[in-house]
Amino acid sequence: MSLGQAVDPCRSVSPLRYPIQKGCGGAALFHTFLRPAAGLLSLAALLAICGMAQVNVSTYHNNRQRTGSNTFETALSPGNVNTTQFGKLFSQAVDGFIYGQPLYMPNVNIAGLGTHNVVYVATMNDSVYAFDADSKTGSNAYPLWHLSFINPANGITPVPSSDVQCTDPISTKIGIMGTPVIDTVGGTLYVVARTKESGQYYQRLHALDITSGAEKFGGPVVIQAAVPGNGTGSSNGSITFNPKIQNQRAALLLQNGAVYIGWGSHCDVGSYHGWLMAYDAKLLVQRAVWVTTPNGEQGAIWESGSGPAADATYTYVAVANGTFDANAGGSDYGQSIVKLNPLISGTLSVADYFTPYNGPNLNTGDFDIGSGGAMLLPDQANGPYLHLLVQGDKAGNIYLVNRDNMGGFNPQNNSLIVQYLPGANLGMWNSPTWWNNHVYFGGASDYLKSFSFNPGTAQLSTAPTSQTAKRFGYPGTTTAVSSNQSGSAIVWALDNSSYKFTTGAVLFAYDATNLRKLLYSSNQNPARDNPGPAVKFTVPTVANGKVYVGTRNQLSVFGLLPESQVTRGQPKPAKLWAARFRHFFSPQPSAARLDDGPADSDRRSLKSADSTFGDDRPENPEAADNP
Repeated sequence: MSLGQAVDPCRSVSPLRYPIQKGCGGAALFHTFLRPAAGLLSLAALLAICGMAQVNVSTYHNNRQRTGSNTFETALSPGNVNTTQFGKLFSQAVDGFIYGQPLYMPNVNIAGLGTHNVVYVATMNDSVYAFDADSKTGSNAYPLWHLSFINPANGITPVPSSDVQCTDPISTKIGIMGTPVIDTVGGTLYVVARTKESGQYYQRLHALDITSGAEKFGGPVVIQAAVPGNGTGSSNGSITFNPKIQNQRAALLLQNGAVYIGWGSHCDVGSYHGWLMAYDAKLLVQRAVWVTTPNGEQGAIWESGSGPAADATYTYVAVANGTFDANAGGSDYGQSIVKLNPLISGTLSVADYFTPYNGPNLNTGDFDIGSGGAMLLPDQANGPYLHLLVQGDKAGNIYLVNRDNMGGFNPQNNSLIVQYLPGANLGMWNSPTWWNNHVYFGGASDYLKSFSFNPGTAQLSTAPTSQTAKRFGYPGTTTAVSSNQSGSAIVWALDNSSYKFTTGAVLFAYDATNLRKLLYSSNQNPARDNPGPAVKFTVPTVANGKVYVGTRNQLSVFGLLPESQVTRGQPKPAKLWAARFRHFFSPQPSAARLDDGPADSDRRSLKSADSTFGDDRPENPEAADNP
């Protein structure tokens, strides 16, 4: 099954059961189970579910190509997405900032709780949650399962933001930041968690059973690496991975049996490099390590939360400001889009690359090309170029690149690539989205713009074919598109420009064929539809009639309102049912206990976690753009 494809809603994605493993490789494990739900799906409900195609969103921006489009959405359309018929259905409290994109899997056979459509989120407080994706009534008022990798009583916490010396600390806690990835066949969620343990810093790769949260394959594994190099921070011709300063911001990628993980920095602080590591998805053994600037400096892989992209064979990464000497036979690829060969004999090697003609000069002023991720266009059936990618940069330039011959470096101009659109927007701290021969760009402090693509000429329109009336403040917006094949298309965009404050993100929906047409805004009914406090760079997830938005303290779920709410006005608060939790702590078995689930006041305390943001308001957020 490929990532992001429609799935059979009448089959469980993972019928297997895995026992809970108490060992945690040094990291504390706090596991929460709910008592079994009462009753099963009614026959009518089951038939209704089976009557429509369902999709999964198992990786950042829907697929390995990072197109951000779900073309199997049959419930939401421009005709019913409006403030009368569409709005926030409910929210689920979490214990920290949700930076990663929510992931969605249909018809998951949750251990002891039956079959659910499930949305998975991870927080900066080192938690992973599995929630019922459709409701919070009854036992669904609580997580289906919840896993925490910290144990403060034993000195295991997320990394305090003050430890990384960043002027834009992004959160008071640094735990899980990169979007996880799900193996839909094996039913495994891969995630990287950062912890501070009695003064030492760790990053670990976890492989979790999506049905229960149990660790799989003997995980987790501590991430460690060293490569030859004489660059900044090296010692005796070797560069060692530093888990304190290397920021795992980029989304994870599952590619040909390996989990790819990228790292950048916090605010360009310290002797950092861009790192890319590949781990065997079943053995959790490190297969290869590649450093972007082994004999230079910087070269982060951060991409504003996007991740390495991939086609059937190759992997593509956007590298931020840093040393560049590849054109002179060197091995440093700052300010480049790099195409990597498949894993061969434990190595990742460069197959091709593109560096803008003024790439080395982009370091001045920090106008890097790696401030968003590369998006791979669908393969073309005919035309002058069959395999293309598109990339933006902080200067607002757009690059359309032939993946079969990327162009390398030409110090005179960008004539060796397919197309160059200088100053097409006001700067990209985000990634483009694709739908039906249109590419959408949400530049910072700019209008959301649509550029058409002509397959016959392999060219983008030189000017937007449509744009919104609204400007999206810094850092702009990475959009999502939902459609029913080539019709009923909606562009979904989050305005996260209030991420320094607590006023709330704003969800927008636009007609994908004409961005001037606003269909819906959560500000039209803020009392009902406020998603919650904004988080920088976050992306909405659209799946099976719902839109999922991660915030500082909750996951908010939007969809078509029940008829009673459409006709009578405001929704009534959901009644929380009592539930019972079992808590397993590891590796301190003596701490195991059985007690009642949290009362309403306890759930409110989760919502207020990280509510003090005195250190989260930088003087110049635009300058601190590599968190």
